[in-house]
Amino acid sequence: MATRLPPPKRVKVYHGVPEPEPEPPKPSPNIVVQFVSEEDGRSLAPAVNLPASVSREQLEVLLNKLSSEEEDPVPFSFHVSLPEDRDTKPGAPTRIVISKSLQDDVLTHPSGAFTPEDVLVVHCSPQSVFRVRPATRCSSTLSGHTSPILCASFSPTGNLLATGSGDTTARLWDLNTETPSHTLQGHIGWVLCVEWEAMERKLATGGHDGHVRLWEPKTGKPIGDALKGHSKWITSLSWEPIHLNPSSPRVASSSKDGTVRVWSTLTRRTEYTLGGHSASVNVVKWGGAGGPKGVLYTASSDRTVRIWDAEAGRPMHTLKDHAHWVTTLALNTDFVLRTGPFDHKGKKPTSDEQAQELAKARYDTLLRTTPELLISGSDDHTLFLWSPFASPPSTKPVARLTGHQRQVSHVAFSPDGRWAASAGWDGSVRVWEGRTGKFVATLRGHVGAVYRLAWSADGRLLVSASKDSTLKIWDLKTYKIKTDLPGHTDEVYCVDFVADKVVSGGRDRTVKIWRN
Repeated sequence: MATRLPPPKRVKVYHGVPEPEPEPPKPSPNIVVQFVSEEDGRSLAPAVNLPASVSREQLEVLLNKLSSEEEDPVPFSFHVSLPEDRDTKPGAPTRIVISKSLQDDVLTHPSGAFTPEDVLVVHCSPQSVFRVRPATRCSSTLSGHTSPILCASFSPTGNLLATGSGDTTARLWDLNTETPSHTLQGHIGWVLCVEWEAMERKLATGGHDGHVRLWEPKTGKPIGDALKGHSKWITSLSWEPIHLNPSSPRVASSSKDGTVRVWSTLTRRTEYTLGGHSASVNVVKWGGAGGPKGVLYTASSDRTVRIWDAEAGRPMHTLKDHAHWVTTLALNTDFVLRTGPFDHKGKKPTSDEQAQELAKARYDTLLRTTPELLISGSDDHTLFLWSPFASPPSTKPVARLTGHQRQVSHVAFSPDGRWAASAGWDGSVRVWEGRTGKFVATLRGHVGAVYRLAWSADGRLLVSASKDSTLKIWDLKTYKIKTDLPGHTDEVYCVDFVADKVVSGGRDRTVKIWRN
């Protein structure tokens, strides 16, 4: 029997019209690319002639081959800066991030600033070797507080969470089970701030009653009585860095009464009081630069930022350029000071000496290319970037950061110090270069004042909490919303980010934990 051939395939027809022939790929022009470092502008490799269609991933492989002598490839992000003389819309990004290829992102950019004849200067910044997954869903809604939640903070390892509320209590939550573990009762006024010691052995809380209290996180028991001395409420707390004092770090508290007190956790007494401000001290930060015991940075409603030697409380500098209350401060070392010896690898130190070594190594690594920097934000709608410990030291600002239309509510540096983000009552979030203060992009999406910001540990994501009852996670590659997190029924006052978990709390009296 003869073999029968199958019938010919039917031609696919779209609405009665045969499928069009696929277009041949367009020829890609060749362009000259010069790779330079984002940090200091030095050339990372000789200029190379490449097809413009080379993808971002191929650029990364090529740069690692050309510049790195190590076997392990380093992840990079790439961008091209737009010329400053270009007329761009106010608030538009000042750089083009390469996410697909040079052809798709740069040569076809609406600004028309680049042609194939130009030498493209591609700025490269190394990324963290781990990646944080963005939260996409609410995994727990934790009730228990009976008044609005005013502050929330993850512990340095990310295993515990502390929240403070207007019901005069702080609460500890176990993040493995996402259940309440302890209620911390003792304050007789709102709990306005909670701050973890970087070794996770103690928790400090500050209240509207003017008291500072210390707690044992494992048992939820108070460590002695309240630390009394302030005559008005506590506005912020800050612990002494672990690399300066690993065994018994002191804690500093700022108050509406215009003073800052430094407390010994051993004697439970005030070591000294800083009394130079003439109005409420809104923020205190304990930095690691400037002396054997570091320095204290204080921001006040008297329009000044002051820097003090933390060993004896001696005044060092007064920074006077703001025209209104200074309400927020951030250091480029905030993340490493807060997390001390703990990093993404999850190793735990076995002794105070080892913890000090690990914390010192992390601190020194961050400051290898830049001194400890400070950003202050004010009700005058502006921010200033300061570098008081550069050589030579200077009390003049490095840059004035303008663009917000209303008061600045919060500012935060990314963990690696490369970026800073500021939130304002105008509903916008602005991103700045952390070392120069140069404007990068405006993140728009909230329809109410933005109260609080938190960075992911890899510096690729930023989460914002707003009066409009939502959280938004922003992708720093595209400067667009990565995830919108609605769920709260009222204003969101506080937010924090650790590993791939986000916590938020606000006026609806519930704590929400968000995960991937």
